[in-house]
Amino acid sequence: MQHGPAVRRRKLGTELRALRAGTGLTSGEAARLLGWHQSKVSRIETGTSGVKPADVERLLHAYGVEDPELRRLLVVLAGSEVNGRHHWWHAYRGVLPPEYRDFISLESGASAMRTLETSVVPGLLQTPEYARAVTRAAVDGLEESKLDTLVEVRLARQDVLRSDPPLELSAVLDEAVLRREVGGPDVMARQLRRLREAAVLPQVRLQVLPFAAGAHIGVTGPFVIFSFPNTTDLDVVVLDHLTSSLYLERKEDLQAYAEAFNALQFHALSPEDSLDYIAAIGDDT
Repeated sequence: MQHGPAVRRRKLGTELRALRAGTGLTSGEAARLLGWHQSKVSRIETGTSGVKPADVERLLHAYGVEDPELRRLLVVLAGSEVNGRHHWWHAYRGVLPPEYRDFISLESGASAMRTLETSVVPGLLQTPEYARAVTRAAVDGLEESKLDTLVEVRLARQDVLRSDPPLELSAVLDEAVLRREVGGPDVMARQLRRLREAAVLPQVRLQVLPFAAGAHIGVTGPFVIFSFPNTTDLDVVVLDHLTSSLYLERKEDLQAYAEAFNALQFHALSPEDSLDYIAAIGDDT
């Protein structure tokens, strides 16, 4: 269990070590090829220090890695551009806590996202009015200017669903998400319409877990699973807490949460029935 930056460094280091081993090079030989000290390669591979994207590019060239998707992903983990877009969230460094910036970094670099939500609509599917109401409720005494900025960031995050290729989003929503009136009836009605619009997008799979399903494996709280192209070794689970986020990346943790999500999808309504369910609730609001 680690925080986001440590996870990314460790995962990047593990992948680079495997690529080096595949060439038959020792860490010392790799360092000599690049004119580095062996300790630099060792620190990168163990994740004890960060690495510049340019240095990752040099390592990949030295190891003969030509797969463009793998190269792109590893450079992303080092902190370069994501899907052709620079790390736009760095402009909000003074407003966003490190945990949130790191979550956005993972979200922007991932190819797929699986999420269970038990209380609120996923951020990627929120309307501006809903996002404002949720943020105001979550952060007591928030200045209006900072509230505006946080809503702006929330909406900017949604670009991942419109990128090329788009993030593939699979979401299971507890019925409470749809029933909890956030921002008043008009805001909630527009939010439910937004969910119906998103549900028909090819990159979105939206399912509702109705109250009638009873107790389920997700009652302990929401979670997110990020997956990355070409390799499952870089997958990570994110658990949100009131003041921080935890990142799980052990294989047994990933397997447990993947199985939990599969079970939730099984017990939830089908995407088609979920669309009808959301429409019916919307008609009642």
